[in-house]
Amino acid sequence: MAQPAAKASSISESKKPASDAVVRSQSILIETRKQDEAKLFEVSSEKLDLGRSDTFRYGVLTRVLGENYEGALAEVKSFLAREHEFPNFKEKVSRLTSHCVDLIYAIKAKRSFPGLSSLTRPKQQELREKYLQHFRELQGTLRRIEKVERDLEIADARSTIYVVKAIWVTLFAIIILAFSLEIIRGLAVTSFVVADEAYTKVIEFTFDLLGL
Repeated sequence: MAQPAAKASSISESKKPASDAVVRSQSILIETRKQDEAKLFEVSSEKLDLGRSDTFRYGVLTRVLGENYEGALAEVKSFLAREHEFPNFKEKVSRLTSHCVDLIYAIKAKRSFPGLSSLTRPKQQELREKYLQHFRELQGTLRRIEKVERDLEIADARSTIYVVKAIWVTLFAIIILAFSLEIIRGLAVTSFVVADEAYTKVIEFTFDLLGL
């Protein structure tokens, strides 16, 4: 009776290495697929313009490249909730930020396409091109948002310069007016003195002429 039990145990032991080999093989296959997918969606050949590390553009793009799509969407939401210096800024960029959200979802859909490894090479390349197209468009849209902010800053600076210039022109005009009035007042006094003296001399000359 001990022989069948020993035989069953040896069969179980012989199956175990085979099972481990299958698991290892599947793990290697999955890892290989992941590497192939990562190579397919590489953007190293692209001209990346992430912006400075402290910018909104950098925060969104780096999260998208790291496949942290929820983080990228949260970055957009946080940007909109932030207090901005210009009251009409959010209104001007609302359509652009909505487009950013759409592009992030589109990139996620292409990057997480189900059954990617089973697609033909042309289909994979087509998917890659669409992915890159969405990523380029996202970069461009984020740059446009930054441009709107810069334009508002420039317009604000210009209006400040105009106000300062207007104040200086007004002050200069006031100074010139005051100076002119002072000159006119001085001339008027001088003219009165000269006229009075001339009148006195005419009267005296008349009296002398008449012998009075």
